[in-house]
Amino acid sequence: MSTRIPSLNWLRVFEAAARTESFARAAAQLNMSAAAVSQQVKALETRLGTPLFHRHAHAVTLTEAGRAYLPVVQQSLVMLESATTGLFGQTRDQRLYVQSVLLFAQGVLAAGLTQFQESHPQINLSLTTGNRIADFANRFTDLQIVFGNPTLFGAEGDMLLTETLFPVAPPDIAEQIRTPLDLARFPLIEVSTHRASWPHVFEALRLPAGQAQYFFADNSVMAAELSAQGVGIALARAPASDRIMRMSGLVPCLPEVAVPGRDAYHLIYPSRATLRPPARAFREWLLDYSAAAQTR
Repeated sequence: MSTRIPSLNWLRVFEAAARTESFARAAAQLNMSAAAVSQQVKALETRLGTPLFHRHAHAVTLTEAGRAYLPVVQQSLVMLESATTGLFGQTRDQRLYVQSVLLFAQGVLAAGLTQFQESHPQINLSLTTGNRIADFANRFTDLQIVFGNPTLFGAEGDMLLTETLFPVAPPDIAEQIRTPLDLARFPLIEVSTHRASWPHVFEALRLPAGQAQYFFADNSVMAAELSAQGVGIALARAPASDRIMRMSGLVPCLPEVAVPGRDAYHLIYPSRATLRPPARAFREWLLDYSAAAQTR
């Protein structure tokens, strides 16, 4: 009787292409040609009887079937790797899947990953980002770095980093803000995915919020760019936002204003007892690294 279980190599190629959204980047990671990656993906699609990717000029994106199949393939590859390691010792490369909220990945994590990789050269890290709760659902990862209520995301976890809020803008606008009441003279860029935002700042400063005009964005990286382009005043979320604020040329509007946030960043996982060795190593490094970032 014939089987529909695909070739393991096809699955490895599919996973790399899905993760990098590029046949060329997947080929570079796998030491193959882009044509060979394309051929193996096509063979897998033929075996399954459905397309897994939409092909574009310089990239590929997953179809609905591909998105549904990816976490199953990733989990299966990790389980096979773990079983091999348990039976035969450490594999040369240990795959680790980490998903992080965008601002933490961009503003905190990216600067430290070289340090982690130098300390753990055997770990092959795959990092993806998201913003909404839905981005962190129905996806296989070893570890997730989330913002907000950790019980919405996983069974166990560690608190990594809190935040402090303060208004920022380009220097020519910031110099016009002499008192908190002056904030109402400009549009305020509100990040809709955050529970603690401008109304929270107004409450802390005991200011009326009724006169404020808002411009909505879905993440703090975009809010910083909008403010840099003169759209309005953004909220810094230190220390995670420090890098993007510097890159955008934004400065504090009221240096004396610093409002503690309501939420924190958390590292989430199903169970500490069942973490694979590369995930345990990353968790230990990240706890130390985040503690240092909080005090800088």
